[in-house]
Amino acid sequence: MASEEKFVFMVTHGPDDPELATVPFVMAVAALASEIRVTMGFQAEGVRLVERGVADDVQAPEFQPLSKLLSDVLDLGGELLVCTPCLKSRGIPVEALVKGAEAVAAGRFVAEISSASHSLVY
Repeated sequence: MASEEKFVFMVTHGPDDPELATVPFVMAVAALASEIRVTMGFQAEGVRLVERGVADDVQAPEFQPLSKLLSDVLDLGGELLVCTPCLKSRGIPVEALVKGAEAVAAGRFVAEISSASHSLVY
């Protein structure tokens, strides 16, 4: 695949739905392994997945543990963007996010999606 391709995966499901929380990470790892740039955006309950320690307890049947997939995304150069208002409404401080996650507002999400080859929402 061409390296100028970019996928954006918007993650809106949290640890209470392990399968829908895990699938975008699987897709992101596959894209990164195919040399496609990946940005993962976390909104609504999805913001909980990038709170330190939460991924350790998420495991969907037949999938790798979320903590392993999250580590793979970061190791392969994926970008993690987290909705600031969603964090605030859940009482999650920015300092509680995993290393490499960045809190952003709507404008940044719009810029990322508009510059992507493809975007998917989970």
